[in-house]
Amino acid sequence: MDHDFAITLDVGSSAANHTGSWRTFRPEYVRRLPPCNAACPAGEDIQGWLSFAEAGDYEAAWRALTQNNPLPAVMGRVCYHPCETACNRGAIDAAVGVNAVERFLGDMALAKGWKFTPPAHKTCTKVLVVGAGPAGLSAAYHLALLGHAVTIKEAGPAPGGMMRFGIPKYRLPRDVLDAEVARICDLGVRIEYNQKVSDLQGTMAAGGFDAAFLAVGAHIAKRAYIPAGEATKILDAVQVLASMEGEEKPLLGRRVVVYGGGNTALDVARTAKRLGAEEAIIVYRRTREKMPAHDFELEEALEEGVMLKWLSTIKHVAAGSITVEKMTLDETGFPQPTGEFETLEADSVVLALGQDVDLSLLDGVPGLEIENGVVKVGPDMMTGAPGVFAGGDMAPSERTVTVAVGHGKKAARAIDAFLRGGIYTPGPKHDLASFEKLNSWYYGEAPQTVRPTLEIARRSSTFEEVVRGLDESTALYEARRCLSCGNCFECDNCYGVCPDNAVIKLGPGQGFKFNYDFCKGCGLCASECPCGAIAMAPEEI
Repeated sequence: MDHDFAITLDVGSSAANHTGSWRTFRPEYVRRLPPCNAACPAGEDIQGWLSFAEAGDYEAAWRALTQNNPLPAVMGRVCYHPCETACNRGAIDAAVGVNAVERFLGDMALAKGWKFTPPAHKTCTKVLVVGAGPAGLSAAYHLALLGHAVTIKEAGPAPGGMMRFGIPKYRLPRDVLDAEVARICDLGVRIEYNQKVSDLQGTMAAGGFDAAFLAVGAHIAKRAYIPAGEATKILDAVQVLASMEGEEKPLLGRRVVVYGGGNTALDVARTAKRLGAEEAIIVYRRTREKMPAHDFELEEALEEGVMLKWLSTIKHVAAGSITVEKMTLDETGFPQPTGEFETLEADSVVLALGQDVDLSLLDGVPGLEIENGVVKVGPDMMTGAPGVFAGGDMAPSERTVTVAVGHGKKAARAIDAFLRGGIYTPGPKHDLASFEKLNSWYYGEAPQTVRPTLEIARRSSTFEEVVRGLDESTALYEARRCLSCGNCFECDNCYGVCPDNAVIKLGPGQGFKFNYDFCKGCGLCASECPCGAIAMAPEEI
């Protein structure tokens, strides 16, 4: 007999479908840690705020983002986005442009005047923060949200630390930095400028502070002994970049040589070009592969006409010229001299060899330990002195804005626990959602959005921002490239492929559950889950 349509049974209508006892493994819905979240030094829930952004709810995305990072417009410009290096999407086509979407949200928040929600209750405790750089501002923000009264003492005339005095305006416009700092101050954070703390214990006692967070930046340039004549102009990179904030710009001349291989060296060389230098040459003793500067910054510098002299070291500086010795790398990758020399013309030499922190404020504080130029801290960022915490450039770590923001958040939570007589314990981390746990077949190719940049002709004569932001359509597209690694986004695959009708749909936003009376443990749901949100666990006996 022919049928116009197939006859099917309702789920659970056949008693013979009770087959749960056959299983040796059972599927379980799990939450896995996305690799972007795991790689973020600021501890952002990147996948979480991206999910709001891809739904077009930008304010919710911004508020989710700023639960961990109060400076999204800044970080969207200066963060080196390790999250994108870890992104699973990179194994398909290219990583999700997390940093670009973060900047879009940060800029939208400034344009629309979104503010932080002040705490419902305030405590009676006072916390001193030393330094208004990224670590200090982050700590102050999180402490203020926890209800504490926060005073920042800043040695300089303006906030931002190395964000202001070490990052050029073509990478970070000052109005963006000032606006995000002002929003933190709106929570009641007080910043006192031109207030260098030289006696920590005395300052804490005089102000009645219950705890302190030390976040002094690395503003002291490292020096190297280079024989030089009396008329030679040798400057340090920190001095050059900091002087760009004043009315009188540094006079570097037509031919500028920068000695070093980090991002600061690139910043100085690019700044020199903008100040009118015809030649800006970076002298670096290793190869490009060994250069600590980030590739994208190097590419931008090369586009702007900055020249690089690899495997070279400065041996002597005279008025108007330098002597450079060629180097070679030994089997360990360490540069060795060759005895071959050449002369380069130079009106000035800028040393970009790294920076140190001024730790003089710690003199006389009992219990503090200093090692390799930084303060030793515990897992909770507390030093050997009870109630004194440290982070950013002062603590052992990579020196980036993102790391510093993460230190500030971590320290704030530990300080809050300390003031309440407890110890802050972070929650357990989930298993990592590696690419092998995904089913990439379900994801089509979608190339990453290329951020627009200022045309090269205008870069050499202006400090206008070089890298531009996304518009709403491109930001929405970029957010929707997220694979939702390790966390269910209700694609219904498990519901559709289960041969036993053992998956129960709970409704929008509620996910699914398994009816183990019907599940045979075949694992089809787990293998066909795009995002790796189902694990097969041994059956409980």
